[in-house]
Amino acid sequence: MAVELIENFLLAGKWDVSTLQTPVADVAHAVVRGRFGEALTSSYAQQLFKFRLAETLENSFDLSASLTQDEQENELLRLVFAVACLQAFLQVNWTGPEIDFKPLDILSQIEPQSLTDDTINQLAIAELASGGEPAYHLARHALFLRLAQILLDAPYQYCQTAIWWRLRAHIAHQQVIDEPVLLPEDVLATFEHWQNPFASDNPDLAGRWLLEYGLLHHTFQQDKMAAEYFVKASRATDLQYELTGALGKRTKFQQNELSQLVLLAESHLPDESSEKTEVPSTSEPNQTIVPETLALNDDTLLEQTEFTSSKPTTDLSTSSLHRLDPSDQPPLHPLDQCILLSLCLNVRNTSPLHGLTSEQMSPYVARVISHPRNWTIHTMSLLIRSRLEASRTRTVERSALQLQALVDQMPATDADAAPVSERLRYLHSISLPPKWELERELAHRFISLGVIKSALDIYERLEMWEEVVKCHVSLERPDRGITIVKDLLAGNKVESEAVVSREKASGAENSMKRLQRLDTAREAKLWCILGDLEPEHAVDHYKYAWDISKSTSGRAMRSLGGFHFARTEYELARECLQKAVKIDPLLSRSWFILGCACMRLEDWQGAKDAFARCVTIDEEDGESWSNLASMYLRIEQSNKDDVSGDSSVVMHSNKQLAFRALKEGLKRSYDNWRMWSNYMIIAVDVGELAEACRALGRVIEETSNKADGVVLDEDVLDRLVNAVTHAPSKPQEALDSTGSDQVQHILNPNEGRGLLPRVLDLFDRTILPRVSSARVFRSYARLLTWIGRWEDTMKAWMDAYRESDAGKITRGEIVAVATIDNNSGRQLWREAVGEVEEIVDILRNVGARLEASGSTKKWRLQAKSVVRSFMGRTRENFEDDPEWHRLESLLEDLKQE
Repeated sequence: MAVELIENFLLAGKWDVSTLQTPVADVAHAVVRGRFGEALTSSYAQQLFKFRLAETLENSFDLSASLTQDEQENELLRLVFAVACLQAFLQVNWTGPEIDFKPLDILSQIEPQSLTDDTINQLAIAELASGGEPAYHLARHALFLRLAQILLDAPYQYCQTAIWWRLRAHIAHQQVIDEPVLLPEDVLATFEHWQNPFASDNPDLAGRWLLEYGLLHHTFQQDKMAAEYFVKASRATDLQYELTGALGKRTKFQQNELSQLVLLAESHLPDESSEKTEVPSTSEPNQTIVPETLALNDDTLLEQTEFTSSKPTTDLSTSSLHRLDPSDQPPLHPLDQCILLSLCLNVRNTSPLHGLTSEQMSPYVARVISHPRNWTIHTMSLLIRSRLEASRTRTVERSALQLQALVDQMPATDADAAPVSERLRYLHSISLPPKWELERELAHRFISLGVIKSALDIYERLEMWEEVVKCHVSLERPDRGITIVKDLLAGNKVESEAVVSREKASGAENSMKRLQRLDTAREAKLWCILGDLEPEHAVDHYKYAWDISKSTSGRAMRSLGGFHFARTEYELARECLQKAVKIDPLLSRSWFILGCACMRLEDWQGAKDAFARCVTIDEEDGESWSNLASMYLRIEQSNKDDVSGDSSVVMHSNKQLAFRALKEGLKRSYDNWRMWSNYMIIAVDVGELAEACRALGRVIEETSNKADGVVLDEDVLDRLVNAVTHAPSKPQEALDSTGSDQVQHILNPNEGRGLLPRVLDLFDRTILPRVSSARVFRSYARLLTWIGRWEDTMKAWMDAYRESDAGKITRGEIVAVATIDNNSGRQLWREAVGEVEEIVDILRNVGARLEASGSTKKWRLQAKSVVRSFMGRTRENFEDDPEWHRLESLLEDLKQE
């Protein structure tokens, strides 16, 4: 048996017509062609699926039965049947059309006889609950997914790709449960270290594995890691792509050609149309059956960008893609289309540093839509386009209508519909949601448009009771939501026809008790919903949900923890949330509230750990980065208070960690001036003065338009100037010594000449146009003195004088009046006299420098003018003061010079 060859066919979803004519191969062939009923009702399947109801479904089958005399064939058949079950489940719940057989049709020797398809479906759904998260109770034929899991969890010695199918089953399972549940470490390690046997000689399967492993990370919202694997997949398939610009028009009335974003892309995988594979009889060769692509029909926007240039606007002479015409690019291989669409999955992303923004995603989707190659891929591309268009006024209507069309096309079974094998072939290579999630998304879209009644109808049909309750609350009818939940819990409201038929058909009382016990995950969720609706009884409802779930409902502990936190019961909140994150560690919101509760309790280490988990889950969470930095500083302060000896090492380490955390956070919260201010202070503390300079500029820019005025930390500004002026002024003395003539000398960016350009730019472009204060001008003057710009130095010192008390007294902005009862005015005047003496000394010293350089600037006249103006303004009140002679002496000295 060519085991590896059949495994190849199963993974690729296509069969080579020239090979393999054996009974086992025939079963595998049927699976590849999408004839799952034929495979699962074969004589081999009847031997394997002998069923006797036990405590669990896994124990209800004897998977050790020998199906053939050959051990390799036995193992291959188990894998083939696992694939058939998984694909049949995906066909029913993802792509359609309906299958022509039922779960009970594949089971033999069924006991008890009272079991029905609906009953066994509920048994499977109960077992699919994971980590306290219930499986969607209306998922159809859930037994197939459970059977696939049972068969794939068995040990495999000869079939190397069983691990790959296990990955596919896990991804499907994650989409069936309410919230993703992180897989055990040993399972993740198995996937991470698995060596793809097709990686070396089959770029198609090499790219598929990397792509699907990236989709697993995307399922867990690890988008950065997922994007890395998507890029690796593109390298494995040798997909060449580049986002650039080309001249074109986007509107019907546009006169001038403008640069438009375009994705240039080219595949290097073999063209599928030239491969020797079977063509399903339901479709003609070279004919692609895809969902309907709705037109925009806008009075202004064009259906698609019209590129008027055959060349990109940028110089791509070093790129192999520069020869492509943006308006006439060659079709892409379907797998390469999947890779491009996967790069667009993170639609919520807004930071170019961490993936594509929404504006950048549109050319990726347009590149795929322009050449339909596969039914499922085209469905996904239209879905992503619908998501991107949902927030734009001119495209929101098509967004909703296209989504409705995608929902409606799923059950199609007519001759014009795409065959099953075509629909399933690339399903594992994209992130297409199941039918119920697609309809839920449509309902969300209706709510965003204000069509709440239509959304409510969808939610009620899908029996998504939490969303139903939210709709009633938004319609100001919370009492109806409470009534619905209570009726469900009391058994007075029938959820679905499946439940009705189950109750009628099942005459065995013990079976019904078992079903009720296995449905506790969903019952616990309903109690949590009721707790949200009845705050006065919330604690009792949440606790009851926790009890009936046998301490597995993460939702119950999340809700209870949030309830206690809102009422400042932080100790109770911490206790509940610690249980919640232990059950489901992927929800960053739970970690965040736990961190806040720990902060209130001054548990700095616990808060640090919680916020660290937040940023691990969601790197875009700027607030968590900021809080994490604060916790590092709190821990540092605790070490400083409690530890002696080498505590400075710990302190410095924590300061560095806080600095790095804030640096990461600012990438996500670039406009948060308070975070910049904290970052600036820590940067000064750890000696990163170049970064402190940048942060000070950002604080000023962000606060320049605020009603309270510009925020400027003058102490930090003085530190920056000191760092420049206390270093050697000669460039050759400021170079770092490396001890080798072979190594180029560099300037330290945090002091002296290395820091100087940043600080000068900070003054010239940011501070001086916005801030006028004596201290700022003095700092600027000190900086100019250090670099020897003497005329600018004199001007800066004069600006500083004008903003001083002496300058304001001279201009009449401050009235210094000395009276018998109040000496404050006399004290102010005497301090101002000192400022006058200071500016005269500075003018004398700087003037000498100017004279030495040949300048004709009349510094003495300026100094005399300063003294005379001050004396003239204050003579009436202070001429009799004992200190007046200081001014007369100063003026006399200037006359004699």
